[in-house]
Amino acid sequence: VAAALDRDGLDLVDGDIVVIASKIASKSEGRRAADLPPSARAHELAGVTGFPAPEVELILSETRAVLRAAPGVLVVETHHGYICANAGVDRSNTGAPSGALLLPADADATAARVRDQLATRYGAACAVLVSDTFGRPFRNGLVNVALGVAGMAAIRDYRGQVDPAGRVLKGTELAVADELCAAAELVMNKLDRVPAALVRGYRHVPGAGRGADLLRDPATDHFR
Repeated sequence: VAAALDRDGLDLVDGDIVVIASKIASKSEGRRAADLPPSARAHELAGVTGFPAPEVELILSETRAVLRAAPGVLVVETHHGYICANAGVDRSNTGAPSGALLLPADADATAARVRDQLATRYGAACAVLVSDTFGRPFRNGLVNVALGVAGMAAIRDYRGQVDPAGRVLKGTELAVADELCAAAELVMNKLDRVPAALVRGYRHVPGAGRGADLLRDPATDHFR
């Protein structure tokens, strides 16, 4: 990231946000994996999804709980707590003819490490987001969301504030880290091999935010 900034004659300044694709983080952290010898459970789910059983076993190795199985997809809760398709195991844009990439083991730690290094190098109070492409319940299409957050609040909480008509807001918590990752994807583009984007001009709330802040408490989940 620093080499790209230097090549383009850019410095980081206070308030900048760097969005990094989780895939490049996974590559740098050695999160490559091959299919695994299948268990009986993998064979069972392979019969439902149509996936090869060794591929299903790899997904299960990253999975805390299987929520839904259907042709072409496993919706799971990962060990990180993400609800996503196929545990985020990805075979596209891996840079290798075989195998798969797993999600970063700790995207918050990745974001914090990169932020600390960039802040030291450029002397700037910046933030870093680690993004990945997720589906959305009850809506078509994919968007990028934040898996890891460092240097900013992940959620902007408007609860208790008053709108222009005098109504007190009671349930408005905006996932600004997700919104920034979705915006960054518009310039990164899925197939252009651009693994990072610089967001400048958005007035975020500095702080010790985490991607984990965006995970819904199961006690408030009315759909599982």
